[in-house]
Amino acid sequence: MIELLVFTWKDLLNPDFYINNGGLWVLLFIVFAETGLMVGFFLPGDSLLFVAGIYSGKLIASLLPGGTGSDFLDLAILLILVSAAGIIGNALGYWFGRKSGPFLFHRKDSFFFKQRYLFQAKEFYDKHGGQAIVFARFLPIVRTFAPIIAGIVSMDRRKFMLYNIIGCIAWVFAMLFAGHYLQKFVMTRYGFDLTKHLEVIVIGIVVITTFPVLYKLFFGNKKSAAGK
Repeated sequence: MIELLVFTWKDLLNPDFYINNGGLWVLLFIVFAETGLMVGFFLPGDSLLFVAGIYSGKLIASLLPGGTGSDFLDLAILLILVSAAGIIGNALGYWFGRKSGPFLFHRKDSFFFKQRYLFQAKEFYDKHGGQAIVFARFLPIVRTFAPIIAGIVSMDRRKFMLYNIIGCIAWVFAMLFAGHYLQKFVMTRYGFDLTKHLEVIVIGIVVITTFPVLYKLFFGNKKSAAGK
C-alpha cells in the first residue's frame, strides 16, 4: 500500500524535511534548481547544506550501502556531488541568460523593464564579474539570478566557468563542513545536539546570509542618496 507524503507549505522552507523525506537526490536537485531554475530562489540553500553536513553519513549510506566508515570521506563524496549539481545549475542559468540577452538588449523600455539597467549590469560584470559570481553563492536569492545576469550581459564564458567552479566549491565546502564539525564539537564539548534545534539554526543562517543583502538594500541606497 502506497503512503502519501503529507506536508505543509512551512515544510518547503525546512531543510530537515528534504533530508529525511527526499534524501541525497532531492538535495542535489534543490542545489541545481536554486541556481539553474529561476523558480528555485525560495528553496533553502545555505541551511539545507548545513543540515546535510550534519547528516552526511546518512546521505552517503543511501548511495553506498553501509557508508564509507569515514566522516571525512562521506563529506568529500558529498562535496563532489553537491558541487557538481551547483556548477551545472549555474551553467544552465548562464546559458539561459546568454540566449535571452540579445532579445533584452533590443527590447524597448517599459514600466517594469529599463534597458539602462542592463548596461549598468554589463559594466559591473566587466569590472567585478568574477567576484560577483563567487560571492553571489553565499547570498540567498542573489545566487539564483547572478548567473542568468552574467549570461545576459555576455560575461566571458571561460571566466564565468572558472569563478563558477571556485565559488560553488567554496560555498559547498563551507556549509557542509561547518554543519558536520560544528555538530560534533558542540555535542562532544557541551552535550548539545544541534539536530534537535534545527529551527533555531536555520533562522540563524538565514539572518547571517541575508544581512549583507538587506544592509546594502536599505543602508547602501541611503548612503548613495546622501552622497549625491
